[in-house]
Amino acid sequence: MKKEVRKWPYGFLQSEHFPCADQRGSVAGQYVNQTLMTANNAYVGLAAPGKAGSWQTDAKGYQFWTRANEEGYFLIKNVRPGNYNLYAFVPGIIGDYKFEANITIKPGSETDLGAIVYHPPRNGPTLWEIGVPDRTASEFFIPDPKPFLTNKLFRQYGLWDRYTELYPHHDLVYRIGNSKCHQDWFFAHVPRKTGNKTYTAATWQIVFKLRKPSFAGNYTLHLALASAHASELQVRFNDKSVKKPHFSTGLIGKDNAVARHGIHGLYRLYSIPVPRRLLRRGSNRIYLTQSRSNDAFRGIMYDYVRFEGPRELLVDREG
Repeated sequence: MKKEVRKWPYGFLQSEHFPCADQRGSVAGQYVNQTLMTANNAYVGLAAPGKAGSWQTDAKGYQFWTRANEEGYFLIKNVRPGNYNLYAFVPGIIGDYKFEANITIKPGSETDLGAIVYHPPRNGPTLWEIGVPDRTASEFFIPDPKPFLTNKLFRQYGLWDRYTELYPHHDLVYRIGNSKCHQDWFFAHVPRKTGNKTYTAATWQIVFKLRKPSFAGNYTLHLALASAHASELQVRFNDKSVKKPHFSTGLIGKDNAVARHGIHGLYRLYSIPVPRRLLRRGSNRIYLTQSRSNDAFRGIMYDYVRFEGPRELLVDREG
């Protein structure tokens, strides 16, 4: 121990690659949404330049994060010199924000961005929603693990197979107005087990009613995913048998959150336009198929689902 103490201060403290506090900079501002409401408790950070949300997969650059206060003000201190993009997201609001300009940090610089405005995705009035937009699947139904699988090494082992026990012969059906997400929406959209290490694709249904579909414009289905692993989500409206889905994510995800007993991975948001011709007066069904079923761990975790009416209906309500 004494030998190690004599080595202090370590050489890396004098290295040019370890800038001291006075050689770093800061960024400040106020984060608000498009209605000029403060985005309190927003996560705001600096990371390598890229697209909105690209900070999630950046493993080589430095990142500096903070949380905005109740009035949306934020201060990111002790930032290494370099070029960054500013990213942000708000618990309770869908989507990712990226400041339009690159931010250059110099030694001792103090950058004040003032008020920055986020325009979250919104194409019309909310007709119904499932879950809470918090980037996790924690609000959905999570079953207890099988007692005989409980062990000290792996907590909650085997939860993915509980889906087959709950739905042995048919897949999940969620009825808007009657079902409750914390007890009727399984936390992970995984394949249904059909035998020893054999699985089949699971198709979930969302059932809802429309009194009279509007001709004013497209409806919108927002699908926010909390995680995906080697999966493909296909979406069909009112016709499960149609060969080509109305929307597909394609093959996505390497999160492996199901196998590692997680509740979220990388965040993804899909905003799907829904033409009026796909909808009916009265009962409607949305079919969500996770089509990749090679093994138990290919699956999706939903964060939040929202169905919006045409924009013209929103204008009418505001008027």
